Amino acid sequence: MATISVILPVFNCEKYVSQAIESVLDQTFTDFELIIVNDGSTDATGNIINEFSDSRIKIINQSNQGPGAARNNALKIANGKYIMFLDSDDWYHERALEISYDEITRHNADLTFFQMINYNDGEIYENDWFDLKTFDESFENRAFSPKETPGSIFDLSVGVCQKIYDADFLRRIDAKFPEGIFFEDMPFFYYVYLKAERVSIIKKHLYYRRKHDESITHVVDEKFLDTVAAGQVLMKIFVGNDWYDAYKFDLLAYKINGPRFALRDLPLKCKDKMFNLIKEDYMQIKDSKYYQDFLDNLGPIKRKFFLDVIEAENYDEFILLNSKKCK
Repeated sequence: MATISVILPVFNCEKYVSQAIESVLDQTFTDFELIIVNDGSTDATGNIINEFSDSRIKIINQSNQGPGAARNNALKIANGKYIMFLDSDDWYHERALEISYDEITRHNADLTFFQMINYNDGEIYENDWFDLKTFDESFENRAFSPKETPGSIFDLSVGVCQKIYDADFLRRIDAKFPEGIFFEDMPFFYYVYLKAERVSIIKKHLYYRRKHDESITHVVDEKFLDTVAAGQVLMKIFVGNDWYDAYKFDLLAYKINGPRFALRDLPLKCKDKMFNLIKEDYMQIKDSKYYQDFLDNLGPIKRKFFLDVIEAENYDEFILLNSKKCK
């Protein structure tokens, strides 16, 4: 049994995958297995993966099923005591596994956050989101409960690659990624975080996050249609685990904002489809017992967006309605 299982889903990433793999193989901490899931790549990715010869590497080849299914399939065979995730265009600091392992074991935590740093065409830079600025000094050098962060959970980075997880904890809570959609990190994170009893943080940059023209979160295109589905999954998680009442004020705002910003930023060719998805979602809400909660808890801008979508028959009509100022 390996101490850490590193899960690396890959899809058409021939430009960057070698650096990702090498960053794992070059770790100062050596007791790991690297599970690479080739998610139906059609470029040279598969050939590049096969060139690596290391007994710690396991390869899963599958038809293209998306990152959620790729990670779930890797979790099924992972035998490490701890789990870490890596994206194929990113890479680890050489001591990422060592420092993460020391921290999560020292505090007997269910999961541990660490800092990420952005890389863009040779420039390295920080931001508050990935620097864990939500956690002040009082959260450092100890384990804490998510109950200590009730008003700030929606200010946390949801990226699964920014944490190390206790594998027994993930199995105990039956943690799985939603499949068939992008933005699968978000519902997974909130389920895992709120199920945890002991969390810790490391204020050290252990992960390099590459920004480039093909990265999932960098280009606003059709994949952002899935912000609607991801929000629906998130709502079900909070309702199903009796977290809804405690978090509904921030939860409902968070659910509205993802698709709202996506609709704003998507190219024109995607706007009608995005509007229709949001409209369908909001009409279901209108017929549910949660409708009044949306009306009572949303701020004026988000409430107007919500009601304008419900009233409008199509995207063009919505634009006319939404252009009118809030009363």
